Amino acid sequence: MDGQILLWLQDNLRNPVLDAVFVFFTYLGNAGIIWGIVATVLILIKATRKAGVCCFIACFMVAILNEGIIKHLVNRPRPFTEIDGLSILIRAPGSSSFPSGHTATAFAVTTILFLMLPKKYSFIALVVAGCISFSRMYVGVHYPTDVLGGLISGIVCGFMGFFTGSHIYDRSVDKGKDKEEIKGES
Repeated sequence: MDGQILLWLQDNLRNPVLDAVFVFFTYLGNAGIIWGIVATVLILIKATRKAGVCCFIACFMVAILNEGIIKHLVNRPRPFTEIDGLSILIRAPGSSSFPSGHTATAFAVTTILFLMLPKKYSFIALVVAGCISFSRMYVGVHYPTDVLGGLISGIVCGFMGFFTGSHIYDRSVDKGKDKEEIKGES
């Protein structure tokens, strides 16, 4: 069924306009750079610094869990190598297919944004994450179940990043306050 969905997308949805849109979204998600930029901007703003720290930690967790462990354990071939007639719209990725790292990173950060920022920003991230995730199927480099696996692992890493990052950030802020109090007493 995974392969049939990809062939249906190729045969029924692909056209020059959507090709350009979804290739753009796929490139936007490459190496999690867009999410690293989001995290950096959040860190630079004092009011959102904690969210930025959590985003970076979640992205690190995605890299370890998905790219470092799951992809090697599952070692699922990419769909374009297995499905006759499926063509890809980008250069062939070198890693295995399951889970989608683009999707996992996008949803890890989006989960944190939903937990920590006003919803208007979270919904923008959700739309971008959804487009990046769908693009991976549209361009022919991931099965739908790869994207679903990435979504689930991304949400899990998002929650783990939220709890871990919040703990680390709060401890570092508390230590900073302790140092200020000691300086004030001297």
